[in-house]
Amino acid sequence: MSASIKRKLLITGSSGSIGSEVVAYFSRTGWSVHGVDNNMRADFFGPQGDTRWNLARLREAHPDFQPYEVDIRNRAGVLELLAQIKPDAIVHAAAQPSHDLAAQRPFDDFDVNAVGTLNMLEAARQACPESPFVHLSTNKVYGDAPNEIALRELETRWDYADPAYADGIKETFRIDQSKHSLYGASKVAADIMVQEYGRYFGLPTCALRGGCLTGPNHSGVELHGFLSYLIKCNVEERTYRIFGYQGKQVRDNIHSHDVVRFIARFIDAPRRGEVYNLGGARENSISIIEAFALISEISGKPMKSEYVDQNRDGDHICYISNLEKIKAHYPGWEITKNLRTTFSEIYQSWVNRMEEPH
Repeated sequence: MSASIKRKLLITGSSGSIGSEVVAYFSRTGWSVHGVDNNMRADFFGPQGDTRWNLARLREAHPDFQPYEVDIRNRAGVLELLAQIKPDAIVHAAAQPSHDLAAQRPFDDFDVNAVGTLNMLEAARQACPESPFVHLSTNKVYGDAPNEIALRELETRWDYADPAYADGIKETFRIDQSKHSLYGASKVAADIMVQEYGRYFGLPTCALRGGCLTGPNHSGVELHGFLSYLIKCNVEERTYRIFGYQGKQVRDNIHSHDVVRFIARFIDAPRRGEVYNLGGARENSISIIEAFALISEISGKPMKSEYVDQNRDGDHICYISNLEKIKAHYPGWEITKNLRTTFSEIYQSWVNRMEEPH
């Protein structure tokens, strides 16, 4: 395919875990990829959250990749960039991703997550209204309402006691009358706005309500990036703090590669104003203490941990994504990387990063 007729993709948060996977996938499949990332993660999380290592890796692996250091809170800058590029598809993955940090910096959280998303949507409506717009939302839009589901305590995890939830939580689950954390609330605002630009203006949009989206390119920190950070603690023989629920809280994990495979499917056959729960489903669900056992088995190192007898506000005790809707709308898409593969890749990535000269 010649450069003149390459389709153009714009990805925000391009140095993050999902963003970098989007860059790699679409670069490999013949798109011209434009990335927006101002390394705000380093501002939010300090040196441990810095993503410049990932930007350097992307530039080396994909010489045609074009990064821009634009802040999505900068409305004029976003409008100008989209008018200039006129992308054929947009993936919006930039976000402030931490519950705890949102409470400390509420204006930054809302300005990045809600206002930044509105800036992107309106710029897309003005510059390229026919281009599919994929938004990385979160299962935190449901707040702590999933904790109202009857649970049973097993030896190593909590699980749903109600058979209606055997396959996880559906998109029809309520999103109000619950505690979200300020992060969850700002993501609700963005999620609803993405739907509204689809339903009201007719733009091809979807909000992906992610469970734990993870992979080897995640700069995991204690306040965000559950699996990546847990595995990093094991590699570095650091102590991992468990916050409440006896360490039996459950998350379903999906590898960033499978997330991006779905994004590509949506871009090829977009719908308007859709929401999809996107996670690893039951077969890729794991509790913290089960994760300790798996990474110790892979690395050969015991997990060091301490227990804090207080759960995080708004935290899910058990969350498993129901994938019936996403599979019904996009038959043929399925999860290809299981938990052991995902753990092994993240483990190897941290080992490699530790060995690199700084």
